[in-house]
Amino acid sequence: MDISARNRETSDSHPRIRVGIGGWTFEPWRGNFYPAGLAHSKELQYASRQLTAIEVNGTYYSSFKPPTFAKWRDETPEGFSFSLKANRFATHRRVLAEAGDSIARFVESGISELKNKLGPIVWQFMPTKVFEPGDFEAFLALLPQQVDGLQLRHALDVRHPSFATPGFVALARRYGCVPVYTDSDQFPAIADAGADFAYLRLMRSQADVPTGYTVDAIAQWAQGVRTWTSGEWPRDVFVYFINGAKERAPAGAMELLRQLGLRT
Repeated sequence: MDISARNRETSDSHPRIRVGIGGWTFEPWRGNFYPAGLAHSKELQYASRQLTAIEVNGTYYSSFKPPTFAKWRDETPEGFSFSLKANRFATHRRVLAEAGDSIARFVESGISELKNKLGPIVWQFMPTKVFEPGDFEAFLALLPQQVDGLQLRHALDVRHPSFATPGFVALARRYGCVPVYTDSDQFPAIADAGADFAYLRLMRSQADVPTGYTVDAIAQWAQGVRTWTSGEWPRDVFVYFINGAKERAPAGAMELLRQLGLRT
């Protein structure tokens, strides 16, 4: 039995929907999303009560200590999720099979302090990284399934068109990993209808639309989310409004939550 099949057998019968943005520190959000005068130290606390998830970009560039992850956990409400972008030292290399030390260093850095607020780990690859099946499988075999007793989920943000092949999708599924579905003009949009969960990054926000995407466009994404979380095998969905006109991201995320009935 492959890892993906085991994950299906143990998945929660009550799927979670998490919708959010990338990070919580962005100057244009001050006085736009954040109330005027809100202390910067209170921004995570505020954002986590308007949204249900945040994708952390800082972990891609820097290392953090266990107390930092514990602080994020304690500042956010129950049911909130953090997706963490894995450190780039693990993915920005010519030979992925040699990434074992970097993978272990990131996974063992204290991310388990997030406890049940830890969402998927996102492994983001360079746009120039071509799909080489043997080397990529060696990388996937290095990804741990748990840390400190906490089950891990892995999302693969691949950006070269060579990954848009059934071979990559099948390989990812064999190791219990999920392709990131990217709504972008620059990167391939790769979906796996049989994946253990869905991970969407919406990157086409427009500055002249108050919610980034039109209300009708968001309604289409909402229907897609409902499809994933219903039916014979309901699954968790993580959706992030990220990039594009970033100043509109919080409004887009809140509108999607509203249409899904998860926000008044």
